[in-house]
Amino acid sequence: MLRRLSVLAILLATSLPAGAETLACPDMSTAVQAGSCPTKAELEYGFDTYCAADARMMDKETVCKDFEVYRALKDTSLWEAGTFQGYLSCSLTPERIRTAKPVSVAVGRAGTVQRVACTYDNETVMAARTRAACTPNGPASVDCPAR
Repeated sequence: MLRRLSVLAILLATSLPAGAETLACPDMSTAVQAGSCPTKAELEYGFDTYCAADARMMDKETVCKDFEVYRALKDTSLWEAGTFQGYLSCSLTPERIRTAKPVSVAVGRAGTVQRVACTYDNETVMAARTRAACTPNGPASVDCPAR
């Protein structure tokens, strides 16, 4: 009988929701580049095909006005650090990305998912998504209570 109660207590303890989780902005020194930067030929091809499409479908007033504007928008690569991801500019060196320090954190909702976005001193943004209702807790972390 005592053994059954012990097993039941262990099962209940492991099935109960954990307490609040603190989600901290990642240390960018651990960030890894998960995608490659587009080549100049790929960017030029994308510019030609994207901007040659129907004018009503594309924002030709800004993005398609100049190749450099298009390049600044599309010359990105996926970076990951823990549960956070971000498309960061390929014009930034990996050293500059890895030495970035968080300056702010914001929480936004999209349906049932919240997006936790960490902004860094080099103006890059790394984001994580969660179903928990998170609230900012200082400039570089959020509290996400268990549901």
